[in-house]
Amino acid sequence: MALHWALCSLLVALLSRARADAGTEEYLKREHSLMKPYQGVGATGSNTHWDLQGNTMVTSHFIRLTPDLQSKQGAIWNRVACLMQDWEVQVHFKIHGQGKKNLNGDGFAIWYTKDRMQPGAVFGSKDLFSGLGIFMDTYPNEEKQQERIFPYISAMVNNGSLSYDHSRDGRPTTIGGCTALVRNLNHDTFVVIRYLKRRLTVMINIEGKNEWKDCIDIPGVKLPLGYYFGISSATGDLTDNHDVISVKVYQLTVQRTAEETELDDVVLVPSVDNLKFQDDDLDYEPMSGLTLFFIVFFSLVGLMVLAVIGIIVFQKWQEQSRKRFY
Repeated sequence: MALHWALCSLLVALLSRARADAGTEEYLKREHSLMKPYQGVGATGSNTHWDLQGNTMVTSHFIRLTPDLQSKQGAIWNRVACLMQDWEVQVHFKIHGQGKKNLNGDGFAIWYTKDRMQPGAVFGSKDLFSGLGIFMDTYPNEEKQQERIFPYISAMVNNGSLSYDHSRDGRPTTIGGCTALVRNLNHDTFVVIRYLKRRLTVMINIEGKNEWKDCIDIPGVKLPLGYYFGISSATGDLTDNHDVISVKVYQLTVQRTAEETELDDVVLVPSVDNLKFQDDDLDYEPMSGLTLFFIVFFSLVGLMVLAVIGIIVFQKWQEQSRKRFY
């Protein structure tokens, strides 16, 4: 166990050094972080900066947002508003359960939103939110889609007017995403969300190789100050254990040019420059087998009719040609 945590610490140190070499420094913000032994989490006093919600259960090794049972919801929410211009969130998590592939659900969400502690239909939190949602979706609701392999991570920036479409796995409002096969793994799994110079990047470390892989990279993301970090989860007819082992939030310090500083105006409403949803090019419905059959059938019939007409025209032309010589 000691060797395991030493390797994790080394990984974080190497990642931090790489950022420092790139001109970025990071500072752990304990008022936004959540680590073992989770002392006072959920208490009413001032000993903790985190609140619990729903079916969330705290143990000595993890915080379980939902158990592997039907129709459960849970969440943890930071009590302290984030006033950092640039930040990074590292979440150590585990998703596991008895359900077989595609018979498990539903996943969890990592939030940076204006409102906190409001349960709802979006992975245990409210719809029509204002802010950022990163969704770890473990069950494909849209049967006809073939572009995504689940579990799938996606990102959504909302100004409070957009609804998350569960029936289509959020595709109409997704700004980026990637496949992340994270269920029932015997090694640690991590996701990192970085917001730096209004660029949103998401990386995953889920293969047990201490390697970070790019998942989402979106420039021009504008998020207001004073929002709250949170993580929520939900199960429906299908279930899983959704566990949070730690949440580490870092303040990122990076040098800005005079031009960059001038462009950093105050953000009041979440938005994305030149926004293009991933679903913009996927508005068509895939053809069913029956539709494809009829298209092929009538195409063949049409070709046969054209062939018959061509033969008749050719024969008449031949007859007319003969008459000219007699």
